[in-house]
Amino acid sequence: MQKNVNLRMTRQRQVILEELCKVDTHPSADEVYEMVRKRLPRISLGTVYRNLEILSASGKIQRLELGCNLKRFDGIAENHYHIRCPKCDRVVDVPPDLNVVVNHDLKNAAAFKILGHKLEFIGICPNCQT
Repeated sequence: MQKNVNLRMTRQRQVILEELCKVDTHPSADEVYEMVRKRLPRISLGTVYRNLEILSASGKIQRLELGCNLKRFDGIAENHYHIRCPKCDRVVDVPPDLNVVVNHDLKNAAAFKILGHKLEFIGICPNCQT
């Protein structure tokens, strides 16, 4: 993930970031658009898409491309793990107090320079279990 500490925070970007940080539902761009339109009724869907990509590239948010077809966005920029329900595509954060251990020492296992990793847990959510 590239970080741009000099990102110019326009009013539109600020509102998108604020609205995304208010929820823990990992919304799609269309859902972010609906949330942002309540505060910026004249904003276009294209503007929301572009600004989500800019915020993601700058490290202000995370873009989640999980096993589902839908790109989702997360207001928590720090690396953390997610659980996805394959029935309804609901995505939740793995609670931070759970001790998920991933071995980062891959130097001897591959000739790759490791930049990071993504780990997705898949499970049936409580709503889909019934």
